[in-house]
Amino acid sequence: MIHRITLWFPVALLAGITGLTFWLNNLAQPPDLPNEGKMRHDPDYIVEDFSATRIGEDGMPRYTLSARRMMHYPDDDTTQLESPRFVHYSRERAPIVATSRTALVSSNGEKARLQDDVKVVREAEGNKAALVLETSTLDIIPDKNLAQTDQPVKIYDGNSLITGIGLTFNNETQVLKILSNIQGVRQNPNAKTGG
Repeated sequence: MIHRITLWFPVALLAGITGLTFWLNNLAQPPDLPNEGKMRHDPDYIVEDFSATRIGEDGMPRYTLSARRMMHYPDDDTTQLESPRFVHYSRERAPIVATSRTALVSSNGEKARLQDDVKVVREAEGNKAALVLETSTLDIIPDKNLAQTDQPVKIYDGNSLITGIGLTFNNETQVLKILSNIQGVRQNPNAKTGG
């Protein structure tokens, strides 16, 4: 019997050491994270003071997009912008400038969603008064000359204020549609306010 114990002792000792090694190895390994590699939503590059210009077939700028910071995320191939500024140029009309606190550009670059304190300005020109649009979210589709939102909007057009919910704007045709709850106020430009 003692002879059997002597024979099995090295095997048991080896099995114990092997088990201890596996246990220590598991303790030493970092935990598996569910969002490793490409699935993590971490930027793979960051650009400060970003600016890009899209040139038309005629060699003239069609639009520019600039931002204080640009961050690209490889997991969904989107780009986050801080303090973006989008300018759409036209030969016939004054440029249209759109700004916001943040923006999200789609993976194919076809759409930019401006968010937080969105402001769109078309300066006065000829007999047209300046136009200012304010909303919380605005989708811009540059190649189709479209802008749209389903959020409340305020539009200041000279001495008029128009409010509503939802909007589509075609910059090519210059057609602006407010989708619902439209209200308007026109102020007399010669009226004096009392104090």
